[in-house]
Amino acid sequence: MSLQTEYLSMDLRSPLVAAPSPLTKSLDHLRKMEDAGIGAVVLYSLFQEQIEYGSSEVDHFLDSNGGAYENLREKEDWPESGKDGPEEYLEYLRAAKEALEVPVIASLNGRSLSSWVLLARNMEQAGADGLELNVYSVPGDPALTGEKMERNLFDIVRAVRSNTKLPLVVKMSPYFSSPANVAFRLVEEGADGLVLFNRFYQPDIDLEDLSVEPNILLSTSHSSRLALRWIALLSGRLDTFLAASGGVLTGGDAAKMILAGADVTQLCSTLLRNGLGEIRKVEKELLEWMEKLGFASVEAMRSSLSQIHLDEPELFERAQYMRGLKTYDPLQEYRKP
Repeated sequence: MSLQTEYLSMDLRSPLVAAPSPLTKSLDHLRKMEDAGIGAVVLYSLFQEQIEYGSSEVDHFLDSNGGAYENLREKEDWPESGKDGPEEYLEYLRAAKEALEVPVIASLNGRSLSSWVLLARNMEQAGADGLELNVYSVPGDPALTGEKMERNLFDIVRAVRSNTKLPLVVKMSPYFSSPANVAFRLVEEGADGLVLFNRFYQPDIDLEDLSVEPNILLSTSHSSRLALRWIALLSGRLDTFLAASGGVLTGGDAAKMILAGADVTQLCSTLLRNGLGEIRKVEKELLEWMEKLGFASVEAMRSSLSQIHLDEPELFERAQYMRGLKTYDPLQEYRKP
């Protein structure tokens, strides 16, 4: 059986890709991921705020959760702070390219249009195989219309596309009035691929201290349903590469995404929970599902259950909601022996 797949016009040995996270901030981790069979890696995101304020992503990630991830420092050899500025990031990108044979994709989150363009150019010069635009913005201003928000996004993609030849993928939000239309527009503006979806971490309120606290909850397999649905709706109708992000924890989760139409699936939460050896486990499970379902390759498997190939395409639309309500039995759990 073949796990080979194509993503951003690059041939990958596997559809399993390391998502941007603190784990991709260490060369040692990247080497271990490659040894474990990862198809490609997406480096941690360079945020414009880090350029301006010198903040530390790893320390913020750990400290803002009240020690929720303190055990991860024991599980993995976590990197120290110091890769937060643009020069440090570009140096790390060059080192990653030298150390790895698998594709290395840079990740960028900017705010001003000039920062997107300048940093994209620098990442291309540093040798990145591709660029993932991590467009993370919460429009809290009631005067900001959805139309303007979308136009700002299209302007970013158009500007970056016109200033770099790198394969360009946009990690988009699901919170648009018409995600499918936004996806089509992004491709028209020059995106070579889409990552579905960017995950927005929600704050919490500490009742003891009466303070607002950042709160990161790692994904579960149930989290994958949102990306699964939209990948199935877009696959075969949109001429672009599709990556699934959020809730891919097992080989079964990856198999579902590929059946829906994903070219690759990004791994993050399961690696943070269980360590980098989980890559081998997920790959083994994926191969087992491929054998069980009778698929000799990822290519043959891809998009088999996308909307465009279903006799009842509405199963991914409103009928799915109606059927779910009709077939759900709230007492089923209590009838189990």
